[in-house]
Amino acid sequence: MGLSPGDNVGPVAILRCRLCATRPTWTCRHPTRGFLLRVDLARPKRAPTPAQELALDRAMAARSTCSRCSRRYDYCLPLRTVGSCDPCARGYEPTPGAYVLTTTPVTHRLAA
Repeated sequence: MGLSPGDNVGPVAILRCRLCATRPTWTCRHPTRGFLLRVDLARPKRAPTPAQELALDRAMAARSTCSRCSRRYDYCLPLRTVGSCDPCARGYEPTPGAYVLTTTPVTHRLAA
């Protein structure tokens, strides 16, 4: 609905799965759990500022750019475990449509 919780102190009701229905509140960690909030107390979501969008895009660019070949992919790379993209780690050439070649820092692409 494009709303944030706003002045809602807590949920009016919690929808839980059948497995956790008999357990105490807050123990259901399944994705089927849902919180029902009052709509009249909710507020519209805030729109991010251009500076926030730029910061998010720079962070995502750092996570999706290979340090060896400087290719930016559409997904996050395993930089902590592998240290580079899969083609650099395994030694093969990726398909040209799978990445965007970046030679300069990305400053103009906004995430939203």
